[in-house]
Amino acid sequence: MSSESETPQIPLSELGSALREHGKTSLTIVVPCFNEEPVLPYLRDTLCSVRQFLGKNYDVHVIIVDDGSTDGTWPLLQHLLQPEPNCHLVRHRSNLGVAAAILAGIRAADTEIVCSIDCDCTYDPHELERLVPMLTPGVDLVTGSPYHPLGKVLGVPRWRLALSKVASSLYRLVLRHKLYTYTSCFRVYRRSAILNLDLKQNGFLGIAELIGKLDLQGSVIVECPASLGGRVLGTSKMKIIRVIAGHLCLLSQLLAVRGRQRFLRPTQVSSTSKIS
Repeated sequence: MSSESETPQIPLSELGSALREHGKTSLTIVVPCFNEEPVLPYLRDTLCSVRQFLGKNYDVHVIIVDDGSTDGTWPLLQHLLQPEPNCHLVRHRSNLGVAAAILAGIRAADTEIVCSIDCDCTYDPHELERLVPMLTPGVDLVTGSPYHPLGKVLGVPRWRLALSKVASSLYRLVLRHKLYTYTSCFRVYRRSAILNLDLKQNGFLGIAELIGKLDLQGSVIVECPASLGGRVLGTSKMKIIRVIAGHLCLLSQLLAVRGRQRFLRPTQVSSTSKIS
């Protein structure tokens, strides 16, 4: 099954609502893609392995979001992955950004547990086996963290590590949750907690904004050590100067909201948490 839409809201009635197959908990893995044609054969093989691995305990579904690719990503997705069972394709006609693609996948999912992974699998998606059980009642998001003392980073350029670690240290100063990383796309979400979030940033910054908004509204976020490897296939889509400026702007907005919260009673906080 495939769909083509600017802002897809795809009812996957075939999946049912929070299906349990043979007593297994249902979950959905969302994979955003943008001009990832060289990566797709590797992605298909990895997803096949992950589905078999997680399938011991979970009923696994996959949603792949082509975020307006201009290369051969979409036809190759249809050829390689559309035939796979419980694998659904969503297409944006134009590039909206990685955060927008992940949100589209979350909204299209029909399970309460939704995971997001990188298309290039720089985070080993088999490690979802450790992240998913941490989404216990009351927890809205579990983030994989390579910068956790028990995490690992292999083959990642030093400048990118420095950028991520500096950003994380600044977010720790502003937000309640003192995490080791706020920018990882390797996550497990409680779908009902994410659906009504209004993100202003659609790209890489939206990944940090999502955590920021959950933090400001009082959600519980937990961190799980993870391993991050360097990209082997394809190329990174990050625009460095734009991302640095964007992080500083987002941090100032989060700090302003947090500052206002300190002067309000707890019952008033939720009504002022929206970032304009």
